[in-house]
Amino acid sequence: MATIRVELPQHLRTLAHVGREIQLEVESPVTQRTVLDALEARYPMLRGTIRDHGTLQRRAFLRFFACEEDLSHEAPDAPLPEAVASGKEPFLIVGAIAGG
Repeated sequence: MATIRVELPQHLRTLAHVGREIQLEVESPVTQRTVLDALEARYPMLRGTIRDHGTLQRRAFLRFFACEEDLSHEAPDAPLPEAVASGKEPFLIVGAIAGG
């Protein structure tokens, strides 16, 4: 088990009744899928807000970042950077803005 730090956008913090950063216990290997599975298990009100209920694909207006890298298009089972897996750096879920 690894303790992971996750930062959520304001609208998801409000829904889950949490502060900016939360800590989760995540099974190894630490991947987007295992982090999101742990997040949704601990905060069931977030199910369907980050990933689609049926496909488990990332919602269009959310992005995933870690260690200053956009991981939004990485495979869900790809290992996250060691700094995230060790709890040194947070896994960021960020609301994207569309428009022009």
